[in-house]
Formats: sequence, C-alpha cells, structure tokens
Amino acid sequence: MKKIITLLIFTLILSCKDSKTDNGKLNIVTTTTMITDLVQNIGGDHINIEGLMGSGVDPHLYKASEGDVTKLVNTDIIFYNGLHLEGKLVEVFEKMKSAQKTPIALSDAIDKSTLIGSDYFASNYDPHVWFNIAYFKLFAKKVTTILSEKDPKNATNYKENEVKYLEQLDALDSKIKATIATLPREKRILVTAHDAFNYFGKNYDFDVVGLQGLSTATEAGVQDVQKLAAFIIEKEVKSIFIESSVPKRTIEALQAAVNSKGHDIEIGGTLYSDALGNKGTLEGTYIGMFEYNVNTIVNALK
Repeated sequence: MKKIITLLIFTLILSCKDSKTDNGKLNIVTTTTMITDLVQNIGGDHINIEGLMGSGVDPHLYKASEGDVTKLVNTDIIFYNGLHLEGKLVEVFEKMKSAQKTPIALSDAIDKSTLIGSDYFASNYDPHVWFNIAYFKLFAKKVTTILSEKDPKNATNYKENEVKYLEQLDALDSKIKATIATLPREKRILVTAHDAFNYFGKNYDFDVVGLQGLSTATEAGVQDVQKLAAFIIEKEVKSIFIESSVPKRTIEALQAAVNSKGHDIEIGGTLYSDALGNKGTLEGTYIGMFEYNVNTIVNALK
C-alpha cells in the first residue's frame, strides 16, 4: 500500500497542471471539518476550498483514497491539524514533503510546552487542540499569514476576515464562561467516549474522563468500563455523553454497567468532538458546535 501511495503521488505531481481553476482563486484542501470552517471564514470568496472529511467522520481512523491523493497533489495549499490527529494521513503528507509540496500543520503555531502531554499518543501530545479557543485563534492567524503570502493581492481582505473572526471567537469564549458559571463546580465532571475534551476541561474547570483514551483506534475493554462505572457511582455523576464521530455502543455499555449496580445514569446527549455537525446547521460551524456542546453539557449535568 505504501509503495502504491508513493507512486501515485509522484505520478500525479509529474502530470499535474497549474492547480488554479479558471476563476483564478486559490485552491485549498483541508482535513477536518473544524479546519475547513476556519479556512472558509478567513478565505471568504477568494478561495476554492474542499474538505476531505465530512460531518461525523473520525480523523483518527480516516484513510486517504486515491481521489484524496489527487486532490492533495493538485491543490495550492493543504491545511491540517497535525499532532498525529490525522494519523493515517501522515504517511501521505510525509511523501508529499519529499516531493517538494509541503502541507501546513496548523498545530505548529502552538508552543508545544503549553500542550497537554500524553505517553499514549503518537505525537506525545493531546491533538484535540481546537477545544482551546486561544489555540484556534493561533490557527486563524497562521491561515491568514499563509493565504496572504500565496495571494498578496487579497491580503487586506484576509486580514479583515481574520480580525472579524477573532472578535467572534472572543465573544464565544465570554458566552461559554457565562453559561458554565451557572453549573456548580462539583457537578463539572464530563464523561465521554474518548479523551477529546481535555483542553476544554483545563480551560473551563471540568474533570474530564474518556472511556477510550485519546484515540478512537484504542478499544475500551471490560475492565475500563467497570473502572469508569465505579468512578461515576462514587462521584454521583448524573449524565454521560455520546460523541457524533464515535460509535455509541461504548457509552451504552458504560450506562448498562452503571445501571446494573443500582445507580441511575442518563445519556445527556450527543457532543461534537472530532467533527462538526451537518452543513447548514448551528453545529456545522466551529462557533455553533462549541456553543451547542456547552449548552448540552451544562443542561444535562445541572
């Protein structure tokens, strides 16, 4: 498979033409839905953008198809999260670097000393950095810089879009803090399918526990379920949460384990962790997703 991907990349690079379409706009490919939404906000009408992953797609398990490789090779800019979030795409990105086409890892904008470490993830860092709004603002600034370098004639507009978007992110942060302030500290225990919310917990003073660890590629065992069930009962947690990009069977198994011990536990709703909701919905944007998640969490845990 590795040889096939390598051959395909180099064949496409040799055969590809100027990647700009007839409308003269920059062609951009993104990986996760969060990054797609971000780049669209900064690029506006001056870019053509195509996201590889859609709503409900798990980036930990996503594999590049031949069509994806074609899109990646024939675009002007590639933006991705990095920190091995898109684990199965890393091989493709490495091959593209050796072919003098460098994808942009937005997480490179973050001071690594500020990240949450992990001995159990490939990058040794928790990659779910978009749940820290300050980090997402760094993403926005890096996108603005790259777009302005590639398309200087529209740099002023990119900067204007960045300023506007950063203001919206600041407003989002203030709104989130106000909502969370209505939930007593002792009730701020967030139990989900996998550890996607550690940055959220750190910033907004929640205890966060995931059943599967940082990557959904890691299956939860019976002992994991029983251990977490005991924790839920001890802490008298009222609700646990499904994630849109993770099969719900693990959380349902946890609920059954808790209920079998005489403790009533509810599924408080579905959270958006590794992917946004459907296009055209509130949850289909980064800002809307974050607001929806916080409202769902707070309402269920009160």
